[in-house]
Amino acid sequence: MEVVRITPRGYCHGVVEAIRIAKRVGAERATDEPVTMLGYLVHNEHVTRELEEAGVTLVAEPDRMKGLEQVRAGTVIFTAHGISPQVVRAARDRGLNVVDATCSDVTRTHDLVRQLVDDGHDVVYIGKRGHPEPAGVMGIAPERITLVESIEEADALEVHPGRPLAVTCQTTLSVWDTKAIIDRLVERFPDIEVHNEICLATQERQEAAVLAADNVDCVVVVGSTRSSNSQRLVQVVQEKGGKPAHLVDTAADIDPAWFRRMQRIGVTAGASTPTQITRAVIAAIEALPAPDAEAVTAR
Repeated sequence: MEVVRITPRGYCHGVVEAIRIAKRVGAERATDEPVTMLGYLVHNEHVTRELEEAGVTLVAEPDRMKGLEQVRAGTVIFTAHGISPQVVRAARDRGLNVVDATCSDVTRTHDLVRQLVDDGHDVVYIGKRGHPEPAGVMGIAPERITLVESIEEADALEVHPGRPLAVTCQTTLSVWDTKAIIDRLVERFPDIEVHNEICLATQERQEAAVLAADNVDCVVVVGSTRSSNSQRLVQVVQEKGGKPAHLVDTAADIDPAWFRRMQRIGVTAGASTPTQITRAVIAAIEALPAPDAEAVTAR
């Protein structure tokens, strides 16, 4: 089976830096005190296991404030997705040593939202409920930030008539879905201040996957079901590239039946997927028997 390696794919700079920080802290402190990740550092179970081997323990509670109640002492690491200011204060009040592994792109969004609120804006934040990145941003000023997930929610949005309005977004969303929601908000509120904060790594990976879809029969995305950016890669290939797409965590998740009557399979990976996992998936697909010429011709 022929595999097209879609580039860019895999780790982004924010993930690389977060893992580097967490491993260093584990190596330096884990023998002397507990070192705890407050939630998944990045949304990939393979990375989580690597960090546990480095002495970093996971608290998997999705609600960061509730999860903090399980951290009794030592060092707590905040994940790449960002953290609410209330959680940071609570951790310090408990006497914990705080290490922040927030991605610099997410930090920039936090700084932007803080500045917008300080300048008097209400903020519309496009994001996915239940994901830690929006939870961190919403915590900056819950009374001044409204989360929307869809065009329908943008249509139903009611705003304060006396305040300027701004819109920004989660960094790992679909480029196309986000633009559609922003366009609708601009249609409804022509004076709204627009700040599209989808990170460059997300944008480049989505655009490359959609472009590659023109020249392959199917795309396999290597990544965790927990990973928003991996799920969005599957979505954009299906919706914008018009090709089948499948999300796999490891090579063991591959179903050869997906590729019946296919010749060329594109492979990409979410921004939190370790390179060795992607290599194993590529090798497994390449090892599959190629379709016979007659079956392909009849396709």
